[in-house]
Amino acid sequence: MNLLDYTINFCRENGIKPARSKGQNFLIGESVYDQIVAAAEINSDDIVMEVGPGLGFLTEKICERAKKVLTIELDDKIFVLLQKKIVEKNLNNLEAHNLNVLDFRLDEWAEREKYKIVANLPYNITSVFLRKFLSSDFPPESLVLMLQKEVAERIAARPGKMSLLAVSVQFYADAEVVLSVPSEKFWPAPEVDSAVIKIVARKKYADIDEDKFFQLVKIGFSAKRKMLKNNLAAGFHISMDEASKKIVQAGFDEKVRAQELGVGDWVVLLKEFL
Repeated sequence: MNLLDYTINFCRENGIKPARSKGQNFLIGESVYDQIVAAAEINSDDIVMEVGPGLGFLTEKICERAKKVLTIELDDKIFVLLQKKIVEKNLNNLEAHNLNVLDFRLDEWAEREKYKIVANLPYNITSVFLRKFLSSDFPPESLVLMLQKEVAERIAARPGKMSLLAVSVQFYADAEVVLSVPSEKFWPAPEVDSAVIKIVARKKYADIDEDKFFQLVKIGFSAKRKMLKNNLAAGFHISMDEASKKIVQAGFDEKVRAQELGVGDWVVLLKEFL
């Protein structure tokens, strides 16, 4: 029996009706699971947090490689089935939690060690999820995420196509789209294609006031079609001439637009607005 037939039959037998509101589109591509595990570079010393384990196909593959796996599943019924699978498959290195990942308390987590995240995220929590984990005092080493393709490409964008989301992630980490996943690789098939993105945390910028940094960036992106000087003048309540002067002093063309600046550029520009 192929993975699609197995998934449909399993859901029917257990009364599972995939909920679009929870992003429940089950991956039915065996090779994609293997590519996700390969991208995560999981080894026998790793602690892995898997968010949205679903029916547990990927969970099993991660458990085969990792030292310990922590799953976080929101759906009550799927969580019960995952607990059953833990017993049936003898997954002794797996610890399952039934809650919203946004409510997970990193500061109370017993495993105060390095860890990696593998997740299949619904679009509506992507930004909050990334900020929660990347900006924490206990960030993951890396994240391998299945996202809507458009969102993944926005996160990994380069200067010229930057966005507030791209800057917010790349302030903390390097991001790269590693795999495109067409909608037919899921059941039920979503309306859009997906992609797997790998985000690798790096050393934080030293001596940067993060609140002021993100205030500057949010103001810079406040009106997409306007030049940066227009947005900064309005947001900081200064004249257009003064905004232009600060931009030029930072080393940029006065007609530059927010999407043309990388994270390092915003760091330089911040010095002019402190």
